[in-house]
Amino acid sequence: MRTRLTKLKSRRMDNLDASENAFFSRQLELTKTRTYDRKYPNLQARNFVPLDPELDNAVETIRLRSYTNVGIAKLIASYADDLPRADVKTDEATFSVKSIGTSYGYNLQEIRSAQRAGVAIDQKKAAAARRATEVVIDRVLALGDAATGLTGLLNVPNALSYTVPADGTGASALWSAKTPALIIRDMVGICEHIVTQTSEIESPNMLLMPRAQFTRIRTTRFDVSSDKTILDWFKAQYPGVAVEPWYRMTGAGAGGLDRMMAYSMSPDHMQGAVPQEFEQLPVQERGLEFIVPCHARVGGVQCYYPLSVAYGDGI
Repeated sequence: MRTRLTKLKSRRMDNLDASENAFFSRQLELTKTRTYDRKYPNLQARNFVPLDPELDNAVETIRLRSYTNVGIAKLIASYADDLPRADVKTDEATFSVKSIGTSYGYNLQEIRSAQRAGVAIDQKKAAAARRATEVVIDRVLALGDAATGLTGLLNVPNALSYTVPADGTGASALWSAKTPALIIRDMVGICEHIVTQTSEIESPNMLLMPRAQFTRIRTTRFDVSSDKTILDWFKAQYPGVAVEPWYRMTGAGAGGLDRMMAYSMSPDHMQGAVPQEFEQLPVQERGLEFIVPCHARVGGVQCYYPLSVAYGDGI
C-alpha cells in the first residue's frame, strides 16, 4: 500500500502543464485544509458518547476484558482446613473496526478554467465527501450497523428496559396523553430504574428524548400556580442529570415507538470508536479526471457496563 501511494505521489500529471499542475496542487491543498475544519452541528452522535482517544488508525479489532469476582467466604472454626475458594473470572469481547470510503474529483477543464479565471477551485465537492463520511460515522455511533455487527448508542446489548406506564388518557403511555405529574413520574422512573436494578451501583447523568417530548417538558408548566416547567422541576430534583433532545430518538424504540434513554455518559462506562477521522489521500489521475480518495474508520460504541443504560419506549 505504501509503495503504491509513493508511486501515486511521484506520478507526473501528464494532462497538466507545469503552471496548471502547480496551481492545482496549491488549490487542492487549500481545499483540504478548509474542508477538514468544517462543522456539521446537526450530526450529534459525537455529543452523546465520549470517543476513545487511545485508538490509532492501524487497529483492526478492539478487545475488551472484564473481570468478575467469584467464590465465597464463610465463618469457620479455629482449626478448619476446608476454606472456600475465591477467584476472578475473566471474560473477553471483541469489536471490529471498519473503513469508510468515498472520493471526489475535478476534470481537466475545471482545473484550467479555474486557473484562467484566477479563482479557487470549487470546494463543494470536497465538502460533500467530508459530509458523506460524517453522516456514516454519526449513523454508526447512533445505530450501529447490523451488516458488520457494529453496535451503536441506541442498541446497546443487554441494556435495561424500562416499561413506561400506560396510564395516560385512554390508557396511553404517550406523553401527549399524560399530565405533567405523570410525565415527571416517567422521567424519574427510568433514572431510578437504573439505580434500583444495579443496587445503587450505577446512576445516570444523561436523559435523551425526541425533540417533540423535550419541547413539551420545556414549555409546559408543572402546576398552574407556578412558573416552573416540567423540565425545571426535574432539574431541581436531579441536577446531575442532563436532559437533551435528539432527533434519532424519534421512532427508535421497538415497533417504531418514540424512545427515551437514560445512561451514564462517561468514558468509564462507554466509548465510541473513531480510530481514523476523515482523511484525504494523494490525488490520482484517471484519464482526464483527478480523483481524491477519502477514508475514515469507525468501530461503533463499546458499552462496558450495559446495566448503566436504560431504554423506555412509547413516550
